[in-house]
Amino acid sequence: MISLLKKNQGRIKRHRRLRLKLRGRRDCPRLCVFRSLNNISAQIVNDEESKTLLTVSSLSPEVKKTMKYGANIEAAKAVGKLLAKKAQAKKIKKVVFDRAGYAYHGRVKALAEEAKRGGVEF
Repeated sequence: MISLLKKNQGRIKRHRRLRLKLRGRRDCPRLCVFRSLNNISAQIVNDEESKTLLTVSSLSPEVKKTMKYGANIEAAKAVGKLLAKKAQAKKIKKVVFDRAGYAYHGRVKALAEEAKRGGVEF
């Protein structure tokens, strides 16, 4: 059985490989997802200026009051929906999706699809 440490090291290795190809620009920033055992978070980053434009998490008050647990698909959908709403308010329409070495499956996929439904293009 693969240990949790080796599994995370593999994810970090995949993330580094992905980040060589992905860059967030002013006109098309990077949407980065982080998934933990208890929560999920996403942030939109401009890598040219090294600035985080906005961040949303399952710990955000808007999401936390509707969810009782932050590590399921419903919470990921709520985070994606709120992220799309905040991105529209900041006039961010197009992003590059950075899955951070995670498989595009489950919570990561749910967050991405809700963000797409909300008007953010990948």
